[in-house]
Amino acid sequence: MQLIQGLRQTPSSGTVATIGTFDGVHLGHRYVIDRLAEEGKRFGLPVTVVLFEPQPREYFTGSAAPARLTRLREKLIHLKQLPVDQVLLLRFNRRLAALSALDFINRVLVDGLGVRHLVVGDDFRFGCNREGDFKLLEEAGKHHGFDVVSTPSFTIEGVRVSSTRIREALESGQLAKAARYLGRTYSMCGRVSAGQKRGRDLGFPTANLNLFRRKSPISGVFAVTVAGVDGGSLPGVANVGVRPTIEGSATKVLLEVHLFDFDGDLYGRQLEVFFQHKIREEHRFTSVEALREQIQIDVAKARQLLKSQENQWTTRTL
Repeated sequence: MQLIQGLRQTPSSGTVATIGTFDGVHLGHRYVIDRLAEEGKRFGLPVTVVLFEPQPREYFTGSAAPARLTRLREKLIHLKQLPVDQVLLLRFNRRLAALSALDFINRVLVDGLGVRHLVVGDDFRFGCNREGDFKLLEEAGKHHGFDVVSTPSFTIEGVRVSSTRIREALESGQLAKAARYLGRTYSMCGRVSAGQKRGRDLGFPTANLNLFRRKSPISGVFAVTVAGVDGGSLPGVANVGVRPTIEGSATKVLLEVHLFDFDGDLYGRQLEVFFQHKIREEHRFTSVEALREQIQIDVAKARQLLKSQENQWTTRTL
């Protein structure tokens, strides 16, 4: 899969394309891409996914935007596993936001991609002040010679799969429901950085992963499995939050993972943490000793939960 950053690198030899945020790259997104790939074969053209960074809603609403399910790096990892030939990544800034709808069609779709078949949501809006809509794309398609179709809904037992529903499931601790809509166990990626070794002082050394997120879609204590250590998957317990008991931050979200029966150096490793079960919410303890006692309970609970599904762990090579 080729990553194209900005219009200057965009080939205009023709493509079939879809535009969206693809947050989570869930089963609904996969369904759209699979249908688009069929059109790519019919036209003999590559499949292109157009993404924006930051996501438009983040650009316009800042901290009011919902938490991302996937960071850009994670999104690209998931897209690479699908029949996607290239990703066009457009920086969403003042210049792009000020582009008229017709200019967006001409510069991005026609001159940039040479699009022959386009898939977007029927509520898709684009261009300055959101002046462009599905009807305008259909009219432009007739003029420039490309087809426009709306994204088909993908449902499970009558429920439309969406990033919003997955986010709601994660927030309420319903990890199995989120996994069902995603088509995989929910996970986060990050590189292990040096911490203050507070976990080791408590008797539970942790690998600290800075999530580089404004918000996290999940928080609390979880039974997890971790990929990226010696090519296998290891069990552990993880905390996602701001560490309110030990000099935490009210704004910086950190992912701390304690791997069971592991004593090695993980600094600098790129890990993927799979959230298998939620154990409890994060909260402030009255003392460090009370926190240590609770961690012992959390570890025992996580071991019990993971042992019951030891043969079902999700693994992936980063």
